Amino acid sequence: MSEQIEVVRFPMQIGGKAHNPCGGEWIGSLNPATEEVWAMIPRAGAEDAEMAAAAAHEALRGAWAKLTPTQRGALMFRLADLLERDAELLAQLDARDNGKPISELRKQYAYLPQHWRYFGGLVDKLEAQVIPVDRNGVFNFTRHEPVGVVLAITPWNSPLVIASWKIAPALAAGCTTIVKPSEHASISTLHFAKLVAEAGFPAGVVNVVTGYGHEVGEALVAHAKVAKVSFTGGEAGGRAVSTLAAKHLKPTVMELGGKSPVIVFDDADLDRAVSTVAAGIFSSSGQSCVAGSRLLLQAGIYDEFLRRLIDRARAIVVGDPLSAETAMGPITTRAQFETIQSHLFDAHEQGAICAFKGDRSSSFPTGGLFLPPHIFTGVTPLMRVWREEVFGPVLAVMRFETEAEAVAIANDSPFGLAAGLWTRDLDRALRLHKELEAGTVWINSYRGVSSMTPLGGFKRSGFGRENGQEAVREFLQTKSVWMEYQ
Repeated sequence: MSEQIEVVRFPMQIGGKAHNPCGGEWIGSLNPATEEVWAMIPRAGAEDAEMAAAAAHEALRGAWAKLTPTQRGALMFRLADLLERDAELLAQLDARDNGKPISELRKQYAYLPQHWRYFGGLVDKLEAQVIPVDRNGVFNFTRHEPVGVVLAITPWNSPLVIASWKIAPALAAGCTTIVKPSEHASISTLHFAKLVAEAGFPAGVVNVVTGYGHEVGEALVAHAKVAKVSFTGGEAGGRAVSTLAAKHLKPTVMELGGKSPVIVFDDADLDRAVSTVAAGIFSSSGQSCVAGSRLLLQAGIYDEFLRRLIDRARAIVVGDPLSAETAMGPITTRAQFETIQSHLFDAHEQGAICAFKGDRSSSFPTGGLFLPPHIFTGVTPLMRVWREEVFGPVLAVMRFETEAEAVAIANDSPFGLAAGLWTRDLDRALRLHKELEAGTVWINSYRGVSSMTPLGGFKRSGFGRENGQEAVREFLQTKSVWMEYQ
């Protein structure tokens, strides 16, 4: 393991200034590779929430609203430059905070500035309409106006990337924001807030408040000055947030994870498919909303594909997230580590066959929250490992014969975030992508995302969209203006 750095306190950012918790309490942030405290974040409460809401509301009505769209876009471009400058630092912070491998983080942070430039470029291109209404003497047009203060609640697996998926389109729409990151991974978002101030944004446009959901998160969701909530996380958390928001008649955007199927037909490019299937489930230690955790293999390639996949999984290096050679780091939290263990126990109890489990060789870490890759066969549709989101490096495999059978198995799930489809048959690809019940369907690829294309779920995977122009529309409201003339 890399050397432990000195424990540092990271204050919140409210109203453009560093802010310590009003209650004076702090939370230790654990490095999951060592389970040792490496940083401290504020434990905010209702008083801190009130300050953040007031700052965001004041900016919404004041300095931010007075800027032209082009001026707002220029600030977002300046922020993108600072994110580019600090990309390595941000990767280092997340590697310690949530355990994602530094190699994966460097790719994420190399792309993040482009995300901000994309939305910065959209700011002054959000055109409305002139409508030829069905009466004389009337001029009618529409305006797109910001919904108001947006609360972004983010998870621990890709904290700043997912925060940016919410903040950038909200700012492009003219909103101001409050970010409540997971208490398990807040550091990169706190550093980001400092970059916002350095870029020259008016005070209060982006505020970051840290702490526990039941203490500060609920206070923010219920606050009268918060107009909309965008949440990414588990289904239980999403239910709680959406219920509280509904009580106050607030709209929400919800991304609640999934149990995504990947279907591989016998005409697929097996080398590419094996590589992508492995990356789709084992990257980020399986801690990805779109993880391809259900693998459906056509009978003719089942044995060969499984053999190649196990060989690929066996070569995965599990270890120190700060090492460039590491492909899988630790599980981010102790609670999630134990949840995955319960899934593994139930899989064995219910009769699934563990076809592969990474061994704990001398190089495999003995401390921290490390789990090797697991592949289960002999799975049936009612098993927990097949139906529930594990959010860990656990793949369940099932055999199928026909297209119809594959689609039926894939859609037999309460979730619908993503799906993968591997085939060289263009007709088949064009037929089946329409039948798969998922917000994103990857054909002969998996887990690719872009700032330019929408991401979101069907069924219990949530509602609303992030990324692309649709993301900006989530934070706009339309006003119709009627003007009579003689």
